[in-house]
Amino acid sequence: MTKLDAVCFAVSVDTAPANARFAAALGPDSSVVILSDPTKTVARAYGVLAPSGYASRWTFYIGRDGRIEAIDKNVRASTHGEDIVKRLSQSIRSPQSAIRN
Repeated sequence: MTKLDAVCFAVSVDTAPANARFAAALGPDSSVVILSDPTKTVARAYGVLAPSGYASRWTFYIGRDGRIEAIDKNVRASTHGEDIVKRLSQSIRSPQSAIRN
């Protein structure tokens, strides 16, 4: 992510202590910042709060200007990191090629 001049934030409806435990399990080399949203305010605002009360796993690609450039609604946990890097790399080569929902 650093080489792509990008930052990755994850937002979870879990509590801060639960997210801290998860972040620790990712290991010291992880660059993902996990933000806690236990009130589910952010999840509601982004339209990802499911009826179950959990957030759907979507990825929002937000440009430097703060606008949403793309949304990936088909997140696969097993390849998510690779998928993000691939999309960001495509965006650098051809900004319009990576802006698909």
